Amino acid sequence: MIQNPKRYTITAALPYTNGPIHIGHLAGVYVPADIYSRYLRLQNKDVAFICGSDEHGVAISMKAKKEGITPQEVIDKYDGIIRKSFADFGISFDNYSRTSAKIHHDTAQEFFRKLYDNGDFIEEVTEQLYDAKADQFLADRFVVGTCPRCGNDGAYGDQCENCGSTLNATDLINPKSTITGETPILKSTKHWFLPLDRYTDFLKEWILVGHKNDWKPNVYGQVKSWVDGGLEPRAVTRDLDWGIDVPVEGAEGKKLYVWFDAPIGYISSTKEWAAREGKDWEPYWKDGDTKLVHFIGKDNIVFHCIIFPAMLKAEGSYILPDNVPANEFLNLEGNKLSTSKNWAVWLHEYLEDFPEKQDVLRYALTSNAPETQDNDFTWKSFQSRNNNELADNLGNFVNRVVVLTQKYYDGVVPNPNDFNEVDEAALAELKAYPAVIASSVERYRFREALNELMNLARLGNKYLADGEPWKLIKTDPERVKTQMFVALQITTALSILSEPFLPFTAKKLSSILKLDGNLKWNDIADASELISPNHTIQTEKADVLFSKIEDEEIQKQIDKLEATKTANLAESKQPEPQKELIQFEDFAKMDIRVGTILEAEKMPKANKLLVLKVDTGIDVRTIVSGIAESFSPEEIIGKRVSVLANLAPRALRGVESQGMILMTTNAEGKLVFINPDADAPNGETVN
Repeated sequence: MIQNPKRYTITAALPYTNGPIHIGHLAGVYVPADIYSRYLRLQNKDVAFICGSDEHGVAISMKAKKEGITPQEVIDKYDGIIRKSFADFGISFDNYSRTSAKIHHDTAQEFFRKLYDNGDFIEEVTEQLYDAKADQFLADRFVVGTCPRCGNDGAYGDQCENCGSTLNATDLINPKSTITGETPILKSTKHWFLPLDRYTDFLKEWILVGHKNDWKPNVYGQVKSWVDGGLEPRAVTRDLDWGIDVPVEGAEGKKLYVWFDAPIGYISSTKEWAAREGKDWEPYWKDGDTKLVHFIGKDNIVFHCIIFPAMLKAEGSYILPDNVPANEFLNLEGNKLSTSKNWAVWLHEYLEDFPEKQDVLRYALTSNAPETQDNDFTWKSFQSRNNNELADNLGNFVNRVVVLTQKYYDGVVPNPNDFNEVDEAALAELKAYPAVIASSVERYRFREALNELMNLARLGNKYLADGEPWKLIKTDPERVKTQMFVALQITTALSILSEPFLPFTAKKLSSILKLDGNLKWNDIADASELISPNHTIQTEKADVLFSKIEDEEIQKQIDKLEATKTANLAESKQPEPQKELIQFEDFAKMDIRVGTILEAEKMPKANKLLVLKVDTGIDVRTIVSGIAESFSPEEIIGKRVSVLANLAPRALRGVESQGMILMTTNAEGKLVFINPDADAPNGETVN
C-alpha cells in the first residue's frame, strides 16, 4: 500500500459497446470510481481518471450478427450512447477513449511484441471448438453449454454467470454454437499463451502476503482461490475476424484476445489524455510514487488481479495496482439484471424520465452499494431515499437556513456573538467530519462515507430544531445571529463535502451560497470560518434541492418492468423450432425408463443442483439435476419421473451423474416433471 503518493491513476472498467449503461454498471464501478476521483481532486491531488469503450469483445460480433449490421456500426452506435449518458450523469472522466482508436491498436501491438520478443509466450497448436456449418472457430461467447461446476445450462465458453466461474469453452458439457446451434467439433489451430503458472510465486508474494489486510475480502478470497487452485497458461490470441491483428509472422487471420487487449486500453487512454493535455503519460503508469486503483465488478476480479498484473510484470516497466476495490452485483426488484432480457434500468432512459435527478440515483446506488454482498434496487426504496432522506433531511436543512437568512438578514451572513457550549460543540463536530468521511473514502467504504455526510445534515437539523431560531427571533435576536452564523457554516461545509457524492447538488448549493469555488476539503477543519459575516448569499427564492417523487412516477417504472417480465415470459414460451431430422435408429438409441426418486439432497456450495437417488427398475443410481431453485429435496421424494438411463456419465462437482431427469416448463416458466402413467412400473421403457 503506497503512502503519500505523488499522483493517482484511477481506472474504471471499460464498458462493452454492445448495449447501453445500466444501474448495475453504475453501482458496481462508475459511481464509486467517480466519488473517489472527485474526493482526490478536492484534496488537490494529481489525478488521472481513465476509461473508454471496450470494442473488441465477442459480444460486439454477436450483436452485429443479430442486428444484421457490421461490428463498426455497433460500436459507433453504443459508444455514442454511453459517452452521452456518462457526461449527462456527471461521471468526471479525465479521458474516455475507444479500443478501436489507432493509439490503442498501436499500444496493444507494442505490448504484445515486447512480451513476444522477450520469450514470455508459449506457442502451441491446440484443438479448439469449430463450427463446421459456419466454417469458423468459435470464440468463447459463441459457445454455450452446461457449467461443469454448478450445472447451469446457460454457461458461456469463458464464464458461467450463475456461479462466476471462469471457464474454457472446451470445459462445457454439451456445448452448442450460438451461431448455428450445431454441436462444435475440435479442430487444430496455432495460438500464443501467457504461462500464468510462471507467475504463481510472484502473485502469492504480491497479493496473498502483501495485500492480505488492505484488499477487500471478496477480492482477496477469489484471487486466493484461483492461485491455490493452480494457474494454467491462457491464450492471448484467437481466430476471429474482428479485433486487433497479432503483429507477428505466421499469425495471419488471428486477433489479440480481448482479455489481453482490453486492460491495455487503460494505458492507451492515458496516452491519449496526456497528449491532449501536454503531459507525460509514463509517470502515471511507470513511477513507483503513483497509486494505481482499478474499479471493477466482481466478474472482472481475475482479469485485474491475476492476468493483467502478470502481463505488467512480464513487460517489466509498469507499476502494479495498489488496490482493486471490486463490488458485488446489484439486482433489480429481486431478479438478476439482464441485458439480453432487458431487465434493467438503463441510464439514458432514467435521465429522460428523471431529468435533473442525477444525484438522486447516485445517492440511491451509493447508499445501497453492493460493497460486500449482492444488493437489490427497488423503485420504492429509490422513492423513499429521495423523499425521506434527501428531501426531508439534507434538502430541509438547507432550505431552512437559506429562507431564514433571507428573511431575517436580507441574505447577508450575520456577525455572530459569543459562542456558547452548544455552538462550540456543533462547530467542533463540523470540523471533524472531513477526516471521518475521508477515512471511509480512502478505505473504499463509500456507503459509510455517504452516511457520514448525511449525519452532518442531521447535525444541522438538530442544531436548528433545538435552538428554534424562528421562535427566539422575537425575544433574543442577537442569539439568533449566532445560530444562523453556525448553521451557515454547516451549510457551506455540506456544499464542499457533498461534491464527490452529489456533484449537481453541490454545484447548486454553492450557487445559492454564492461561493467562489476556492474552498477545498481540508479548509473545513483548518479555517476559522467557511463563509464570512457580511457575505451575501442568493437573495431571490432558491430552487428546492430535492423535490418529492410522486407515487405515479414510481408506478410508471414498475409497470415498465412488469411489461418487460410479461414479454420475456411470452418469448420464452414460444415453441422452439423443430430440430434437424434424425433417423429412427437415432431415437432408438435412447433408453428412457420410468423411475422413482428415493432420496434427494442439495449439492454443497451449488445453488442449482440436487443429488438424487433414483430407482430405475434396473438399478438405483445417482443423478445430479439442476432443479434446486425450483424444488426442495423434501417435495420430490417419491416423485415418479422419466429418466434418460443410457446417457454417458458426467462428473458434476465431484459427483458422477448417471442419467438425466426429463423436464419441461409450464406457462409460467416454472420447471415441471414429465410424469409417466401411474400404472407404469419402475423400469418400464418409454417408447
